[in-house]
Amino acid sequence: MDTREIQKLIDFISKSDLNEVNIETAELKLSIKRNANVGVQYVQQPVVEHSLPAAPQVQTATAPSAAPAVVVEAAPVTNGNLIEIKSPMIGTFYRSAGPDKPNFIEVGDDISSGQTICIVEAMKLFNEIESEISGKIVKVLVADATPVEFDQPLFLVDPS
Repeated sequence: MDTREIQKLIDFISKSDLNEVNIETAELKLSIKRNANVGVQYVQQPVVEHSLPAAPQVQTATAPSAAPAVVVEAAPVTNGNLIEIKSPMIGTFYRSAGPDKPNFIEVGDDISSGQTICIVEAMKLFNEIESEISGKIVKVLVADATPVEFDQPLFLVDPS
């Protein structure tokens, strides 16, 4: 199940009367629950086979540059002429390609359309997020290495 399929499932659940969906495959266990106070959430847990002896697991992460880039649509904000750049998916927000790497952008930086501005990691895939607008970064709205929801504002941009 890829990120888009999960997002479609979450959108479907949010529009329906369902409060909980559980999906279990050989690769993953997915539980989506609607909570009136929190919104739609998902939890991914590895499936554990109890009949097999414990073996060391090797997990590999895809390099950020190998992942397909995701283009973010910007949404207008009522705060003057500032525009929000929102997360196109749920996952973990990263400002840089690695802990020892510089941030993609900082407050005050000029960005252009198509420029990588952050990474959102979902299901061990690192998705480079590209800006769809040009302008100057006014504010970073999310802390590094924190979870983000679909359509959550990440940055405020002054397009002028």
